[in-house]
Amino acid sequence: MFYGAIVATVTPFRNGKLDRGALKKLVKFQIDSGTDGIVPCGTTGESATLSFDEHERVIDLVLDAAGGRVPVIAGTGSNNTKEAVALTRYAKRAGASAALVITPYYNKPTQDGLLRHFRAVAGATDIPIILYNVPGRTGVNMTAQTVARLAEVPNIVGVKEASGNLTQVCDIIRMTPRKFCVLSGDDALFFPMMALGAKGVISVTSNVAPRLMAELYDTYIIGEISRARDIHYQLWPLFHALFLETNPIPAKTALAMMGRIREEFRLPLSPMADANRKALARVLAEMKLA
Repeated sequence: MFYGAIVATVTPFRNGKLDRGALKKLVKFQIDSGTDGIVPCGTTGESATLSFDEHERVIDLVLDAAGGRVPVIAGTGSNNTKEAVALTRYAKRAGASAALVITPYYNKPTQDGLLRHFRAVAGATDIPIILYNVPGRTGVNMTAQTVARLAEVPNIVGVKEASGNLTQVCDIIRMTPRKFCVLSGDDALFFPMMALGAKGVISVTSNVAPRLMAELYDTYIIGEISRARDIHYQLWPLFHALFLETNPIPAKTALAMMGRIREEFRLPLSPMADANRKALARVLAEMKLA
């Protein structure tokens, strides 16, 4: 159902408020560059610092700018199940193609708690749900067994898997139906995970190099594996540079260097340290991105 190089887009700010014009231009840049889908209001979109009203406005702006040309998968997760339900219902009303729902952070629910949480969210609306497992951010890992049980829910259609554990990826793919969509949540594992059977990636790097990320997917799918591997290694320095500090700090800094947004974050995120900024600028220059 969902595949390819899908961008987890940043949320640009200007003087503390949403920069609507810049966000719409980012969507156009992505679509013009071949991106296969757009995820607003995820971790990369600084969703934790968006008010409910801003969260809804970002979804609306991205949907309007995309104009139905690519799927929009709205981030609607929360560590409060009622909030996740409310945001997911809004995504459905707004016309999103699907909702990306993260495992509850900080609460550290058990696997039974995760099952109950996601079943509650999926049961509240019929929009397709993509689970999001990122234990490095949330403090809890959703096991392959739990994902397999949730794959039995009709509108839970996939998972963004960002545990970094390829054994777990294999278990998920082996234990879920063929139509279940496994997407990489780690840019550096995009190519290896496709070899295991993943359908694509929800990517930070696509913010900065969308054409190359789309090309990596496209060449792999048509069987040009050697070319796809070459692109993977071409992108390798950028994969690392964009995680020199907490995401999305490097991604937003890179986009500012490229002249696409203002370099503005919401606390507790802060500007890059000078040494890391210079390292990022060096990679962008070497790749002729800025």
